[in-house]
Amino acid sequence: MFVAGTKLRYFFSFGAIGVTGIAGYFIRQFATGKMENFRFERLQTWLDLEHADPIGEAWQINQSLYAIGSGGPFGVGLGKSNQKHLYLPEPHNDFIFAVLAEELGFFGCTIVILLFILFVWRGIVIAIKTDDTFGTLIAIGVTTMIGLQALINIAVVTNTIPVTGMSLPFFSYGGTAMIADLIAVGFLLSVSRNGKTNN
Repeated sequence: MFVAGTKLRYFFSFGAIGVTGIAGYFIRQFATGKMENFRFERLQTWLDLEHADPIGEAWQINQSLYAIGSGGPFGVGLGKSNQKHLYLPEPHNDFIFAVLAEELGFFGCTIVILLFILFVWRGIVIAIKTDDTFGTLIAIGVTTMIGLQALINIAVVTNTIPVTGMSLPFFSYGGTAMIADLIAVGFLLSVSRNGKTNN
């Protein structure tokens, strides 16, 4: 909607309504004593990881950080991760980047991040140079979808934001997600090929 030209005042108006609704929901939950604790435990763990229960709510993120730290500059070798063997929960899905960090090290992770940055940059270039408005919206939509998903996943794994259930595009296990991502990239390539992009 932003790229299509929707005025910012609509975003601010609906954003204010959304924030008010969410705040009202949490106030009501708190007032009635029906607080769903796991959401607040995740937030509290993220804010104060040192004092969180290391074998309880902090287990997953601690194991993720151990995996990242043990990778060093060059990693322990492809397929030789120790943390993925019953230590790190969801190593094949939400926390695959921690396994990549352990096996490929800092330089391997840097390459993966640079590849996502390259994907986003090329997607934006395609969107800018395409003369078709619909093609521009498709290109921006696909680029944002994949780029934002990768950003959130990496931020969760590195404890930059609280834990959420977001997979890493093209890396996490799951056939349906992979097919959806590849179809989206196919749309992006179609826009690049058929538009006057001169790429």
